[in-house]
Amino acid sequence: MTGIALVQGCYFFLTGIWPLLHIESFQKVTGRKTDLWLVKTVGVLVLVIGLGLIIAGIRQHFAPELILLAMASALGLIAIDLFYAFKRIISLVYVLDALVEVGFLVWWIASLIGTG
Repeated sequence: MTGIALVQGCYFFLTGIWPLLHIESFQKVTGRKTDLWLVKTVGVLVLVIGLGLIIAGIRQHFAPELILLAMASALGLIAIDLFYAFKRIISLVYVLDALVEVGFLVWWIASLIGTG
């Protein structure tokens, strides 16, 4: 589980911090946003989840609640990404994020059943 925790943690950290550090480039890739405070709020939350996953991966401590947080956050982002991208409310680039999140979810499941 160390690998998935570190990879997902780094991905979450980087995607979470991006809108906080440079909202303009974030919007160039993901599309214009009207509520920048909301984008930054989501960024902070994703960043913090990422930090938790990185720390768990480094310490190799995988409590059930951490695994739930990792899997549920990936699942939640998949649902939001796909629902709003296909309704054309957000950019289709979010479908790429959903695919990455599916990869994380599958990797966690494989790790839990002992094949990852």
